[in-house]
Amino acid sequence: MNRLRLLTGLLAGVCASAAFAQQNQNHGPVEVAGAVQQDVLNSLGKVKPNPADFRKMKARAEHDLPLPHVPDNQSDGALQSSPGFKPFAPVFSSGVLGVGKGFTGPQGSFTVQYAPPDTVGAVGATQYVQVVNTGLAVFNKSTKAVVYGPVPTSTLWAGFGGGCQTNNDGDATVVYDKAANRWVVSQFSVSTTPYLQCVAVSQTSDATGAWNRYAFSYGNTAFPDYPKTGVWPDGYYTTFNIFNNGSTFGGAKLCAYDRTAMLSGGPATQQCFQLSTSFGGVLPSDLDGATAPPAGSPNYMLNFGSNSLNLWKFHVDWATPANTTLSAAKSIPVGAFAVACGGGACIPQSGVNQKLDSLADRLMYRLAYRNFTGTGAHESLVVTHSVNPNGSSKNPKQQSSAVRWYEIRNPGGTTPTVFQQSTFAPDANYRWMGSIAMDKQGNAALGYSVSSSSLKPAARYTGRLAGDPVNTMQAEASIIEGGGSQTGSNLSRWGDYSAMTVDPVDDCTFWYTTEYLTANGAFNWSTRVGSFKFAGCN
Repeated sequence: MNRLRLLTGLLAGVCASAAFAQQNQNHGPVEVAGAVQQDVLNSLGKVKPNPADFRKMKARAEHDLPLPHVPDNQSDGALQSSPGFKPFAPVFSSGVLGVGKGFTGPQGSFTVQYAPPDTVGAVGATQYVQVVNTGLAVFNKSTKAVVYGPVPTSTLWAGFGGGCQTNNDGDATVVYDKAANRWVVSQFSVSTTPYLQCVAVSQTSDATGAWNRYAFSYGNTAFPDYPKTGVWPDGYYTTFNIFNNGSTFGGAKLCAYDRTAMLSGGPATQQCFQLSTSFGGVLPSDLDGATAPPAGSPNYMLNFGSNSLNLWKFHVDWATPANTTLSAAKSIPVGAFAVACGGGACIPQSGVNQKLDSLADRLMYRLAYRNFTGTGAHESLVVTHSVNPNGSSKNPKQQSSAVRWYEIRNPGGTTPTVFQQSTFAPDANYRWMGSIAMDKQGNAALGYSVSSSSLKPAARYTGRLAGDPVNTMQAEASIIEGGGSQTGSNLSRWGDYSAMTVDPVDDCTFWYTTEYLTANGAFNWSTRVGSFKFAGCN
């Protein structure tokens, strides 16, 4: 469905301001509230799902976010030149059909009844868990066989009562807490009030076992849109885009849930900060690897501004909430860019006139964090978003889309730096909906969608070795080539996000999931789960 252009008047002044990233950085006091509901689910695998909970959502609208003022027709400041594309190194292992059209499992078959799928997944000790907006499945990591699902995501809250049980509203995320070997799945409940974030933490590494379940409230007016979750030693950090009364942008909300309490199944609280309307699309950092951040490190949070990234440091004190702090946004200059499609829809597809949404008004999930030790020890954040490699955000004849990626180092210091960055555009095809992560050696993998007027949307990826020249990715490889283009009246949304994660056991194998179509049509999407790694990482 075409994205709701609800904020035009409200945001006109904001978008016109060259000081976008500097204004209104102050936030309110920390907001502290306990979970409004909690209990324990003894065994997810023993719950009989209700197929009716795969509710007919049809096309789902997403609210626009404020865009920073960006000079039009500026050259892309980080465009990677074609001679830099080396032969591709990561070896594709295997792929399997994910939840979507044609997917079946022990709990039956899945019928697509809505769009977009909001494809996300995470890899654990022995399993891979995939969530597609309102549906969930568990795979055996070694064989990629389906061991549980497909079930409505709300099955996790069966018997819980209230909106978490009855409203299978989606916008779900799944992350794996590598230090505790636990799964964390959350989705919002917004069909009824109060608006809730429903959070479930597994009691073991088996996603089909027992779960500790919680509901956190955001009241009756602050619609908590587009929640994103990151694991950190002292909390599960979640960010939202708040829309007051479901329509008027109210700024990003940054929250932390008490990880220690939720791991034990005890009473849990949340601590939140509300940002001004100058900031939206903020991502929390999500810990990769076996090495924790330095003791006492805040969670790092990021969004983008005008030719810049904005970095916040969120430090929570559960014993004394008055000591909880959120820094002002630190502006980090990056290579000049124009957002793809002006933040909206311009992605062409083969054989149809329907254009797809770039979702270029925000950074793409995840903001992956890793702490490297030993020689050359450093902390790194990697993240991506969609830009126009031609440098224009307005001229329709110059529109295109490419994936811009960054590695930020020293995020905990006074001067965080862009260690490397580039815009990946090896040809004239449109690339968007990216997700990036790094393995234990510092090699990076970047997955994304690709389409053009002569190409049906496909899922592809690229990567780089830690020793490659900085600011470069290698050549492109395919996960799956699409067999169809998306059609349907006003059905422009694609994905909303994808997910690149790293196996916590070998810390080398990348797992990526995203959307594609097998034939032209509406409400007929499929998803793919694929894995690969660099040959030198063992």
